[in-house]
Parts: sequence; structure tokens; C-alpha cells
Amino acid sequence: MEVRGQRLPNPLARDRAVGRITAEDLRTRQVRSTPDALRYAPGTFVQQTGHGQGSPYVRGRTGQQVLLLFDGLRLNNALFRQGPNQYLFTVDSRTIDVVDVVRGSASVSLGADAMAGAIMVRPRSPRIDPTVDELSLHTRTAFSARYATADQDTGGRAEVEVQYGPRLGVLVGAGYRDVGRLESSGSVGHLLTEAETGIPAFEKEVPTFAADGRTQLGTGFREATGDARVVWDAHPRVRLTGATYVYRQMDAPRTDQCPPPEADLSECLLFENQNRTQSYLRVDANPGVAALHRLEAMAGWMRQFERRSRDSSQTLGAITGGEDQLDLWSARAVGHTAPWRLHPDARLDVDYGVDGGFETVESSAFTTLVRVGITRDASRGQYIDGSQYLQAGAWASPRLDLWDALTVRAGARAAWVAASSPGDDDTQSEAFDRSWGSTVFNVGVEGRPLTGLSLRLNVEQGFRPPNLDDLTGRQPTGRGYQLENADLSPEYATTVEAGVQYQHRYLEVAAWVFDQRLRGTMERRSADCPSGDRECRAARAAVQLVNLTGEARIRGVEGALTLRPLRSVSLMATLAITEGEGDSPIAGRPGRVPLSRMPPVNGVGEIMWRQRSSGLYLGGAVRWALDQTDLSVGDEADARIPFGGTPGYVVFDARAGLKTDVFGAYVVFENLADQPNRTHGSSVNGPGRGLIVNLEVFP
Repeated sequence: MEVRGQRLPNPLARDRAVGRITAEDLRTRQVRSTPDALRYAPGTFVQQTGHGQGSPYVRGRTGQQVLLLFDGLRLNNALFRQGPNQYLFTVDSRTIDVVDVVRGSASVSLGADAMAGAIMVRPRSPRIDPTVDELSLHTRTAFSARYATADQDTGGRAEVEVQYGPRLGVLVGAGYRDVGRLESSGSVGHLLTEAETGIPAFEKEVPTFAADGRTQLGTGFREATGDARVVWDAHPRVRLTGATYVYRQMDAPRTDQCPPPEADLSECLLFENQNRTQSYLRVDANPGVAALHRLEAMAGWMRQFERRSRDSSQTLGAITGGEDQLDLWSARAVGHTAPWRLHPDARLDVDYGVDGGFETVESSAFTTLVRVGITRDASRGQYIDGSQYLQAGAWASPRLDLWDALTVRAGARAAWVAASSPGDDDTQSEAFDRSWGSTVFNVGVEGRPLTGLSLRLNVEQGFRPPNLDDLTGRQPTGRGYQLENADLSPEYATTVEAGVQYQHRYLEVAAWVFDQRLRGTMERRSADCPSGDRECRAARAAVQLVNLTGEARIRGVEGALTLRPLRSVSLMATLAITEGEGDSPIAGRPGRVPLSRMPPVNGVGEIMWRQRSSGLYLGGAVRWALDQTDLSVGDEADARIPFGGTPGYVVFDARAGLKTDVFGAYVVFENLADQPNRTHGSSVNGPGRGLIVNLEVFP
């Protein structure tokens, strides 16, 4: 920070593999959601279990093993599901300024769950001009409208910026959209035939298509958003921020369960409501003293609410459902020292911080007998009502610069986590009160032998304690019904990575190789249903999370290239290769097997021409992936993955736009070749050939 609370660059970008997505990228690409925006980040792959969901894979892991941060506060909560989840979808992409994707374990500075990496979202702030008069009032408004042909995505956003005097700014916005069923290019097919498997293909056909063979049943949703952000430069060295963000999603089916394979077409798992509300205060300050040269502190509250229902009235005469609500109070403070000159050629600085959070859960379930009109409440919900989760940590990371050509850094975190649940006797759900302590470390070396060239070697540890979803959750999964396990222990990861980066006016190159070792990895194994759980006994299979005794391993290569041969032309390409293996989770079937839902070899390419003076741009993009045939035991039974694996694809897009001081127009022609495509592990196929149009006005 220099003056008036200006936000610092992400300090992790100095030492780690970090990809950045900006607000300009979001407008140019016209993304459908925040997860969709990450498709162009190196080493990141996006899975969709539902049209209104999206889960980024970072170095082969997702869900609980990737930390999500919004303006420095955790979005990860104690009910995060194992594997893909929907929570990043609840961040409105129209409120984003920057997204940084940190690849590789980052638990020392960021805390639990950052085993494979972290996604750090920084929202937009009101613009403040410090040169305006003390009592002046300035107002700016903006309106946008959007339509996409593939899913009849219709909606828009209105916002207003107000500046009062030279130090106070306010940004308020609201948006809405109505998204219909998504039209794809048709089935992606199977890599193995019905004759080879001996199982009728329709029994594993996800998604289910309408009669036209292109429109996907179990897609479509509605969405409403709102946000308010107040920024006050209380002092040239202090910026205070207060913010609230509201997300409401309605009637979003889970595509692979709408209907499930082999079920009646009328049966569907529907997320009637998927809501997130977040409010917080933030302080960015530059005290200017040696031990606390800069400070970033934030504290807030978040509520995640979900209501589900499954309509089995035509087959079982019943509608089942439930509600889950989680409240999270969290805080985080990060300090940065001024550089201390230890020697004419040696400088030392330290980053350090503390963080913590407390969570409470309300959960219930019901069954409505349609024919008699009676609703019965279950003794427990998807989780145990009254469960609690508490975590706290402290860390420090010194950094030593030598001769302006060599940097050595290290760090350590001490963390403590506690979880408790009152249990439920009727369903044989165990009561517990458990706690875990963890210590993780990191070390890194960077050499800069030439101007613009850096060589890096890092060793990073990560950890993830079991959360309340692991310890208390009972829920349908892609391959059956998952039971809780109150005896789980934390997972740990150690990542060794080496990278080379070169930056020049016309060229940027980054290449990384990594090897991650996972201990205590949680995987599903077959289990017996408790006698009091009817839903479990009605499922195809019961599974339970266990800690594997062996060591799992994920290795890979990532590369990114940017060329700027002319001032107005840029080209970008990425490549990611990831493979993972671990001990078999199936009793009586020993040996090493692929880890679940590992991304295939994939990459993107992009070419853009921009005329900065007029705001006009033209461009094209390609997204591609090879066949993924390395399947885990669970993948082979997962309806979301075709027989034999997920076929590869090549998808081409074209883009054009114009942005001036008074209006903006953005157009994307997607999937020009109408290529059937699905990202590995998804229930939803990608859009078919279509058009996206977005118009903005700034009156």
C-alpha cells in the first residue's frame, strides 16, 4: 500500500505458480459463471455436476482440497462436499475485479484446505478520485443486458457508483437472470461399446436428452444477486471497507440426478434454493513502522442455505427433501514487515498472520406422502442439527533477498481444529467431540540469473482436517449413497515443484513440474447401511469415507505462453498434464489405481487484436482435451463418466466487441464447429453452436 489504501498485489505471486483472470478477461470471454471464468487459467480444469454448478480442479483436486477465498475470507465451510461442489458458482462474476489461482499446497499462509491450491477472488471497489472537492457528490450508473442462445440465458445488472468528497465511495448493484435448458451438440458417446461392457448404454447415459437429442433435461435455473460496498479512506494510510454480497439461486436441478440413470423421467433431485449471504468489514493500512509496515485485516459473517427436494411421486408416491443452513463467523489478519537491511547485499522481510472461524449447522429432512397429503419430519437431516466446527491458526514466513539475484524463504503454521455433533440415536449417528492439531512448513528458493528470468524450487505442505460433511453427512453421490465416518483423521500433502518463468516486453513463458504426495487421503469404500436409514437401503450402493493407509501421488506438468508480436495483437496458450494414483480403496482388490476424476491432458489457446484508442477488439479461442481413460474404481461406476472414459474434444470460439465511455457491446460465437464436448466428470455437456450477446450502457 502506498497512499489511500491501495490494494497490494497478491504476495504469493512473487514465489508461486499463480494464474490471473481480470475483469477485462471476463467481459471479453462472456463467461457464464465464476467457475467458467477459470477455464483459461493454467493448470485449472472445470467440472459441472449441474448446469447451475461448477467446481474448479487445481492440479487434479477439487472441492474440499482447494481453498476458496473472497476478499481474504474463506468461502470453504464445514459442509463442503467431498469432490465437486457448487459453492464458487455463488460468487457473481459481474462483481469480480481479479481472480488469482494459486497452484500447489498453500496451507502455511492460507490455512486448511489449500492442499492442491487456492482460488483468491478480489471484488470490484468503487473508484475514488482524491482530487475532487471536499463536499462534492459524483454519481455514475451502469446497466447491462445479456442473452445466450444455447440456454436462453436472459438477464442483466444495474449498478450505481457514488463518490462523496475525496475519500468516500459507494458501489451498489443488483442482477437477475433466467436460464433455460441447455442445448448441447448431442451425446459425446462412449469409448467402449455396449457389446464390450455387456451393459445397455442407456443405463449410464448422463445427461438425459429431450426428443431432439440435443436439449439436456435437468438443466436451467434462475438467479438473483445483490451487492453493496462502501469504501472510506479515513487517512492517507488507512482504508476502511464494509461490504455485503447476496446470491439467490432457484430451481436448479442436479443434472445427473434428474433423473438418475434407470429412474423414471419424472424423478429429479432439485435444488429449490441455493443461497449465500456474506457481510464483512476490512481494514487496509500502512502504519509505516518496521514490524508492521502494512496490515490487512478482515472479519465477517457468511450464511450458506440449501433446500433440496426429490420428486418420486410417480414411482414411490412421495417427495423427499431437506434443508441445511450453515453460519460462519471468520476473521483474518495479515501483517508485513518493512525490509530490514542485514547487509549491503541482504534484506529480510516477514509476512505473518492469524485467522480463525466458528461454524454452526441447522439441518432437517422431510418426506411428503403425496396421495394422503401428509408430511413427516425425519429424525435427522443430511447433517446433524446442532453440529459445530471451530478452527484457528497462526503463521509466519520470512523472506531473505541476497544480491538482488537470489531469494530464500521459509514458513510455518500451527493450526487447531475442533468438531462436535450431538448425534442421532434413531439413525445410529454417533455423537462426538473431537479436535486435531496440525503443523505445516514450506521452503523455497528463487534464482534470477538474467533480467526477466527466474528459476524456482519450492517445497510446500498442506493439510485438511475432516469437516462436518465427512463426519456427519449422509447424502446421494454419483455412485450410490455416502455415510458419515466420525473416526476420520486429517489429510496431508507435500508438494515439490520446480518452475521457470521468463518475462519480456513481447514474451512471457512459465513452465512448472510438480510432484505431490498425499497422506491420509479420504476415499470412499463399500459400507453397510444402518438399520434406521431407509434412504440408504433404497440406494444402489452404500459407501463411506475412510483414510487410506498408503501414500497417494499426483504428478504433472503445466505451461503457459503469451506472445505480443505487435502492440495490438496478443496470443496465449496453456498446457496441463496431470496423473494421479493411490492404493485401491476396494477390500480384496489390492494394488495401485488412478485417483478419482483426474483431468485429461488439456489446454487452451487464444488470439486477440485490440485497438486501444477505439475500444474495438476481435479474437478467437480454442479449448481442447484428450480422451481420459485412466479411471478410478469409482469412476468406472460413476454415471457422469461414459463407458471407457470421457472422449476428448476441440471447441472453437470467436469474439468481438467494442467498449467506449458511454456503452459496451460484446459478442461471442461459441462452439463454431458444433462439437459435442464434456469436461471429464461432468453431468452436463458443453453448449452447442450458439451466440452470446451482452450490451452495457453508462449514461
